[in-house]
Amino acid sequence: MQADLIKALDTELAKHGHEKRCPMLKQLYQAQQEQVQRKDAGSAIWFVGALYVLFSLTDAVLIGDVFIYAVTLRIAVGIVYVAAISLQIRYGVKGSLVELQCALGIVIGYSAWLSLTSYSNQVGNALYYLSFGTVFMMVSNLFFNFRFRVAAITSGLITIIFFTAVSQLFDATAGFYAAIGSLYLLSLVLTLFLNWKLNVERYRVFLNSLRAESRQKQATERGEELLRLSTTDALTGLRNRRATDQLLANFWREWRANAVPFAVILIDVDYFKMFNDYYGHQQGDACLIAVARAMENVVVDHRCALGRFGGEEFIILMPAPDSQHVLDIAERIRHCVQALSIPHEARSDHLATVTVSVGTAFCSDVTGEKPEKIITAADRALYWAKDSNRNCVKSFDPNVADKDTTNDVVVEAIRTAIEQKRVTLAFQPIWSIESGRLFAAEALMRLTAPGGSPISPAVFIPVAERSGLIVELGAWAIREACGMLAANLALPRISVNVSAVQLLKSNFVELVDTTLRESRVSPARLAIEITEGLEIDEHAGIINAIDGLRTIGVNVWLDDFGTGFAGLSCLSKIKFDTVKIDRLFVQASETPRGAKLLKDIVGLVANSGQNIIVEGIETLEQCELLKGYGVSLLQGFYFNRPMSADALNLLLAKSSKLMVGAVAA
Repeated sequence: MQADLIKALDTELAKHGHEKRCPMLKQLYQAQQEQVQRKDAGSAIWFVGALYVLFSLTDAVLIGDVFIYAVTLRIAVGIVYVAAISLQIRYGVKGSLVELQCALGIVIGYSAWLSLTSYSNQVGNALYYLSFGTVFMMVSNLFFNFRFRVAAITSGLITIIFFTAVSQLFDATAGFYAAIGSLYLLSLVLTLFLNWKLNVERYRVFLNSLRAESRQKQATERGEELLRLSTTDALTGLRNRRATDQLLANFWREWRANAVPFAVILIDVDYFKMFNDYYGHQQGDACLIAVARAMENVVVDHRCALGRFGGEEFIILMPAPDSQHVLDIAERIRHCVQALSIPHEARSDHLATVTVSVGTAFCSDVTGEKPEKIITAADRALYWAKDSNRNCVKSFDPNVADKDTTNDVVVEAIRTAIEQKRVTLAFQPIWSIESGRLFAAEALMRLTAPGGSPISPAVFIPVAERSGLIVELGAWAIREACGMLAANLALPRISVNVSAVQLLKSNFVELVDTTLRESRVSPARLAIEITEGLEIDEHAGIINAIDGLRTIGVNVWLDDFGTGFAGLSCLSKIKFDTVKIDRLFVQASETPRGAKLLKDIVGLVANSGQNIIVEGIETLEQCELLKGYGVSLLQGFYFNRPMSADALNLLLAKSSKLMVGAVAA
């Protein structure tokens, strides 16, 4: 709506004053003028009424013999004029009618003055006094915001009355007609021209004001849409991980500061991968949507915040008086999903419908300073539910000895990971659909516990950052990436994600430079990905690191563009080689509004003169949409899932041409 209005305004502003106006904008202008006319008339009538009475002084000098009558007439007309218009304004009479009443008052005031002047015996003075009638035209065209047609009629009537009165009431000479008559005609033309110009300018001021207001509304709407998309799951419409993390922080803060109890419930759809493989992704999406709607119906009356935590996992954050209340809600959640009776013939147990496993954690059962603690506790309870044949509810018990979930154990697992070779890199290709060739591969860190079970990056990366171990892990990742590049010249480049902790280290650029030199790898083949959410434009140390990386020839990419509020500022202050647009915009592009927003984001980055990569491509339709927007560098499951180094080398050995859906190792 705002875009259409702005387009219409731009077209209207390009027109000349004599061209036909847009009916819609003309109607809006007239509606605005209704208010302006009443307001302007309210102030103008007092000035005009006072001016009309003050001209009694001129009457005393030029037509003194009828002065008493003149001043009486002027006061009477002035009072009636001001009172009548004021009352109409006070009682909300339509602005256009008030305008006509003002014009009529001017004509009546002129006629009364002219008629009275004709009775003066000082004929010479009276004749030349008639020249003051042009003042009424000035009032008509300049003091009031009359429409051109009203002003033309008013000034025209004054001119006609003048010539009629002179011919009927005065014995005027040809010289008088030439002098005073031409003054009237010239005043008519000039004041009408000024009125026309002022009306055109008022209209253009209105258009510019409306355009500025519309652009502000458009910017606000886009900002709200960005915020909504960045906190909403595109498939289910629930809160996404970002939104639940923010809400969790609020719950945790209230618990720590004011002892307001709360709980976390994690819900996982049982054997969902089997469901997806058996029924297809469309049915899988439909299943998740149905499960989400069913859970919404349960939690709506309990002040619970339901969100999608990732994949087939959901999360509920809720105020709770005790753990038993949490268990009751969790059991209702489990039952409502089972009651859907969605067929699931592919599952490997005795059941044949979709069910969920549920894990709960109550705040008082968790110790620690970080809100991640209660998520870890709920996740552990969910693990127990899955380990108990699924389709059940388990609550976190702090007395159960399971030290594998503590931060200390995760820290120890990270500390020994490099030495024990439990950390590896997986690679997800980035393709150029224009050339059909591999453009780059993103390096993704993977970690396993000493027992061999995988540790999620969502768990170990935050722990590594807080403990400072991310510096050692990050240095290892850069060495491994450079080694991969040195061993395989067919690989164009590798991108490595780095954290703020690494960038703020004074020797980070030197470390990267040394690693490249020792590996004998061209700096142009290495890219450093920096997440937008780091608010990099506010950290001088990070900006210095970026400048240093670019100085030695390393590519610097801005990752997850659009998910935070630093993006526009980053693009204006810092030059990136490439900007990666976050997957949430792709997920939202199935709707016309989401597709337009994605196009706007692409256009914004393109106009800044930087390369664009869009991640999260999962379907052919998304690929074709981005291709239509002029984006050629794409990444996502539609092309490849993350794969091992050997699988990537094998892919390159077979062909560097695009192979959609290549199997990941």
